[in-house]
This record gives sequence, C-alpha cells and structure tokens, in this order.
Amino acid sequence: MRTPIIAGNWKMFKTVGEATAFIQEVKGKAEVDGVESVICAPYTSLPALIQAVKDTTLKVGAQNLHWEDGGAFTGEISGAMLKDLGVDYVIIGHSERRAYFAETDENVNKKVHAAFKHGLLPIVCVGESLEEREAGKTKDVCRVQTEAALQGLSAEQAAQVVVAYEPIWAIGTGKTSTAEDAADVIGYIRERISAVFGGEVAGKVRIQYGGSVKPNNIREFMQKEDIDGALVGGASLEPASYVQLVEGAR
Repeated sequence: MRTPIIAGNWKMFKTVGEATAFIQEVKGKAEVDGVESVICAPYTSLPALIQAVKDTTLKVGAQNLHWEDGGAFTGEISGAMLKDLGVDYVIIGHSERRAYFAETDENVNKKVHAAFKHGLLPIVCVGESLEEREAGKTKDVCRVQTEAALQGLSAEQAAQVVVAYEPIWAIGTGKTSTAEDAADVIGYIRERISAVFGGEVAGKVRIQYGGSVKPNNIREFMQKEDIDGALVGGASLEPASYVQLVEGAR
C-alpha cells in the first residue's frame, strides 16, 4: 500500500516570516492520517521551516541540489548541506530547472545519486512539452527521462524515489491533463520502472501528478489507482488551499 504524498513546491516565493506563518496556519490541519505532507521551499526558509515543523508530521524539502559535496560552484548547495539542516526531500529535474538552467538528464541522474548519498529522498520530475505532446511523444519523453534519472540505482533506492509526472504545458497555465490521461501516462511510467527494476519495486514507487492541481480537482486524480499524490505549485502557497489538497488526497 503506497502512502499518498502531497508536496507543495513554493518555487521563488515566501520570506522566512511568511513561511513560518504558513506552518502555524496548517499545523494539525494538514496532518492527515494516511497522507504525507511536504513543503519544498526556497533555501532561505529551510532552517526556519525545519524548526517550525518539529513535533508535527509535516516534512520539509528543498527545490534543488548540486551533485558534488563541495567545490567552486557559486550559488549552489550540496546534499551534505541540506542533510545538515534536517531536510527530508529534494525536488530534482523540475521542468523550470531543465528549461531555464540547462538541466540535463545526465545531471538529474547525478543529483539523484547525490540525494541518496546524503539520506535525502528525491522527487524526480518528468514530463513533456506541448510540442512533444502534440507530436505524440509524451510516453517516449517520460520513458527517457525516467530511465535516465534512475540509472545506476539499487532496487532498494529506486523503490524510495518519488516520481512527479508534470506535463510542462500544464504548469502554471491553468490547463491540466484529464485524470484519465494522467493515469495513462503514470501507469506507463510505472511499467517502465517495472521493466528495469521489477514489479515489486515498481509497486512501491510513488508517482505524483503535477500541473495546475487545485483543491477542486485533486480528488479526480486521487481516484486513479496509479496516482499517489500531487506536486503542487501555486495552489500550495495559501494555507487553506494546501490543507484542502492534503484532505483531498485521503
């Protein structure tokens, strides 16, 4: 039985004060039995968030990491640094990182290995552009990105990965995949994981949907057997909305 996971991706939003106020608002309310609640915040807010979620079941994630433990990489942050803070999760390969910061499948894979090296759980993002979707390449893109991201992992590690299927054309646009289409692609991603690591591992991997998920459509996605939660951007920024998303994942 896979535990549903709702991960809020705050992107480049919220000051430290705003972040801690958010946690005070959702404490207790977003702690729902049978659902894992995660907030992935900018680096500046991580220490305060980790302090704020103590004595709760809420988890904290970062939005990126470098694959090296240290070095002359101005502006980057390592897995060792994140682990030292007490971070639980890290988003890797988000489409915005791929599009704006030249993130490649090879780099994504190195970051996944770095996450496991330092005891962090990766949320690996995969998904197609509108052009790729219209060309009928959705599943090919997701296969290549998923297999590349998980390359070289042990079966034990692969089983712990969270995969987020995020069609790029649906992120922040107000457009969203239908639950049926999302379930079809996510089922295919699970099939590809099974082909590489076996059915037992594939059955343990949690696969989220992301792309304009909101409180009014979360239940449609969660009703699908292969969808194990959501990676949510804008709708995770308001406490009441985030709580509704978690409640909708039950």
